[in-house]
Amino acid sequence: MSNSMLRISILAGCVSLLPQAAKAQEVVHAMVGTVSSINAAAKTIFLRTDDGSTSEFKAMNDAQTPIKFDKHIRTDATAADEFQKSGERVIVYYYGYDNPLTAVALRSLGPGPFIKVTGTVVKLARGAHLLTVKDQSGLIQSFKIAADTVVEATSGASEGLRLNSEKGDQVRVNATTVNGVLTALFINTLVAN
Repeated sequence: MSNSMLRISILAGCVSLLPQAAKAQEVVHAMVGTVSSINAAAKTIFLRTDDGSTSEFKAMNDAQTPIKFDKHIRTDATAADEFQKSGERVIVYYYGYDNPLTAVALRSLGPGPFIKVTGTVVKLARGAHLLTVKDQSGLIQSFKIAADTVVEATSGASEGLRLNSEKGDQVRVNATTVNGVLTALFINTLVAN
């Protein structure tokens, strides 16, 4: 009889953990573009990306949704429902796969000018925080990876100092010049050719 009670207790314990397991964390990803419009009443944001397409985001309204969002990049962002700068070049932090995506936060990238390079990693000098990329025309450019550089990878958005690319990997870099140095603002490691 004690074995039956033990089995029932274990089963009851496992069943009680199911609701917690069902609340998996949403992984926060990132993309770059220009805010084309904001509808404050509907809590939606429209982003025009570099390829000319438009993505729709709804502002995250459920603070109870568990999310996996890098704490270092989160500090430089504005909550999606508080962002009001239409026409601004931004990084959008979001989760989901269907339109509309859910925007968690946005980070303005400033006035520019911006440089966009898609190419192959030639070298990643981690100690020097320097990424060297060869574009499709054969031009080789190096980008400083700063503390506020953001990287998009399969594991989600993270700080740039965690970049884990190897020679030959495809990347898309959005950069600007900071104090005379070409500096990466956003690096997308998911580029497919």
